[in-house]
Amino acid sequence: MELELKGITKRFGSLVANDHIDLTVAPGQVHALLGENGAGKSTLMNVLYGLLQPDEGQILIDGRQTRFQTPKDAINTGIGMVHQHFMLVPVFTVAENVILGIEETRQFGLLERRRIQNSVREISRRYGLDVDPDALIENLPVGIQQRVEIIKALVRNAKVLILDEPTSVLTPAETEDLFRIIKELKAGGTSIIFISHKLKEVQAIADTITVLRRGQVVGQTSPSATEDQLAALMVGRDVQLVVSKDPAKPGEVVLEVDGMTVTDLDGRIWVNDVVFSVRAGEILGVAGVQGNGQTELCEALMGLRPTAAGHVSLNGQDLTHATPRQRLRAGVAYVPEDRTEDGLVGDFSVSENAVLDMYYKKPYASGINLNLSAIEKNATDRIVEFDVRTQSPDTPVGTLSGGNQQKVILARELGREHRLLIASQPTRGLDVGSIEFVHKRIVQQRDRGVAVLIVSSELDEIYALADRIAVMYEGRITGFRPPTVPVEELGRLMAGGADEEAVATGAGE
Repeated sequence: MELELKGITKRFGSLVANDHIDLTVAPGQVHALLGENGAGKSTLMNVLYGLLQPDEGQILIDGRQTRFQTPKDAINTGIGMVHQHFMLVPVFTVAENVILGIEETRQFGLLERRRIQNSVREISRRYGLDVDPDALIENLPVGIQQRVEIIKALVRNAKVLILDEPTSVLTPAETEDLFRIIKELKAGGTSIIFISHKLKEVQAIADTITVLRRGQVVGQTSPSATEDQLAALMVGRDVQLVVSKDPAKPGEVVLEVDGMTVTDLDGRIWVNDVVFSVRAGEILGVAGVQGNGQTELCEALMGLRPTAAGHVSLNGQDLTHATPRQRLRAGVAYVPEDRTEDGLVGDFSVSENAVLDMYYKKPYASGINLNLSAIEKNATDRIVEFDVRTQSPDTPVGTLSGGNQQKVILARELGREHRLLIASQPTRGLDVGSIEFVHKRIVQQRDRGVAVLIVSSELDEIYALADRIAVMYEGRITGFRPPTVPVEELGRLMAGGADEEAVATGAGE
């Protein structure tokens, strides 16, 4: 099935999200879609999948114009979509999830479970998916859950499959399996639209690459294009993709974590007897698939979650039971995982957000009175220093792009005295230009003698920044490695493999 988009335009008020976009996907082709946040990729796919209606333009299937009023129309025409956040019911089996929305009943209202189970087995066999139709979704690893989403689309006879950031939650081994499955699908004649911000993956799997910038197609190229060329197309300027840093010169231990255990209200253990330290002038990168305790570790280190056991100290000062404000005063800078929920107050101005954790101190306050001129001057200085793109210090921070919001957080956290920087997913959702800026600032902190703890599910980021790597799996640290470790070994640890090096040497950290 050949898919063609002609002149697709979608407006939201004065904002033109898609501006006369042309895109052709040939049968059995892997067509990658690249672009910064806000470039229009998701809007275009939502138009194609019937979630949005275009203001202008045409969708053609095998040369015939069509229009999708709903996702059901798109599905019936042969278009499937695997969303970045899976649409599965955890307490249902694989077969029950696959049948949702297409249930057929026999005389007494019994679902045709056997037919669906056979379909799941047949598709699994044909494409090497290896999925048990009777397995509960909640018991499956995330890579297998993604395969269930693919099976759901194939059962509905998808000829064009949209994969939205499909590797964002996968280990390296699961990513390799996904690429093998994509090649099997391609060989069977299925077309793939592969949306990703990971340049290396696009180069590895795509037949052709279309780049969007500010709602327009700015180029179409082959996977032989270099990463630098692709990044320049995405951003509109040359981008430094490789982090430039000298070898680390670690000093004294700044952060020491001994036996930390973190549980939730139901008693579930999220962080399990973790032991590590971070020295001045080094970056410790924590790698792992999202959901293995990294978020809870960072929140516990900031005092946002209580520790059930263990100790935390900063430069010898016990912070195990300290409040978040006490930890900030002790010299902790914190870049949270979710900048909009935990890092900023969207309705507050850039000026107000820049002093959220300092507003009560001089020169920003005198007693109960705020010094508004000092607050505005601080914001003006930070806007220049951190290249925050905003109309004024009074602009609500919620109206800024993700990259500029992250710069506001960095400006605030790095603008006061600190000994430790904790940054959780510091470049999530950012474009390559903003990533370049954030990485440079983090390395500058290390070179100033700050101890830096980075948590990231992006292995490229871990390799680029870390002087040492700790891997987390199901709340435990499964091993420490240098940044020269092969990605296959790191992936094995991320999947819960035994730390053979530690067993062989008797080493821990």
